[in-house]
Amino acid sequence: MDRMIYVAMTGAKHTMGQQAAMAHNLANTNTTGYRAETSVLRAVPVFSDTLATRAFVVDSSAGADFRPGIEQQTGRELDTAIQGPGWIALKMEDGSEAYTRNGSLHVSPNGVLQTRNGLNVQGDGGLISIPPNTLITIAKDGTVSTVPAGAGTSEPNISVIIGRIKLVSPPEAQLTRGLDGLFRQTGGGEAEADANVTLRSGALEGSNVNVVEALVDMISLSRQFEMHMKMLQNAEGNAQRASVLLSVSA
Repeated sequence: MDRMIYVAMTGAKHTMGQQAAMAHNLANTNTTGYRAETSVLRAVPVFSDTLATRAFVVDSSAGADFRPGIEQQTGRELDTAIQGPGWIALKMEDGSEAYTRNGSLHVSPNGVLQTRNGLNVQGDGGLISIPPNTLITIAKDGTVSTVPAGAGTSEPNISVIIGRIKLVSPPEAQLTRGLDGLFRQTGGGEAEADANVTLRSGALEGSNVNVVEALVDMISLSRQFEMHMKMLQNAEGNAQRASVLLSVSA
């Protein structure tokens, strides 16, 4: 009886957590570079001095789906889509490094290359500062070059390289998602730049959430939650009938 109650109780709790994660995925179907959340439940026995009749359900493998999203052409020079595995490195305010697949970039009022959310893009040699009144191009390897606005075709060698976006490819198993939606290495630290990671300018990678699969999972999780609640109701009914039988036999 105890085992059924505890499994049903903790199962219902974590099923609600899975529903929340699935709802979060659905809310981010249009978020550039978003990676869907994943999770799996398992039962864990509770060891104590009493009888080993209790077990809890825990979310054992909360993680992310690293499959690529659909690439969309935008034609904007500061839109970049990573080709294959890899991440764009960002420099956080606390000095740490985080990683994203969202390649929608812009230049801040201070001339620093940033994401649309205002996070600084990490370059191989620090932050990337963009001179004023220039046109920006981003090469396949992340190299950022500028040309003065209004430069004519008679000045073919006027392009200036001002930096290179740091592109990394740490093992996916070593990445964890933060509350801000960005990924970081599990043990902290910074990943090494990977020359094999490439970009495509003028495109963005969409979310990898499959709306149909997510809706089906939501229905399945709803049924699982109802099953857990019925188990609790059955346990309560069995306990009441057992009390009646014990009182009669007494």
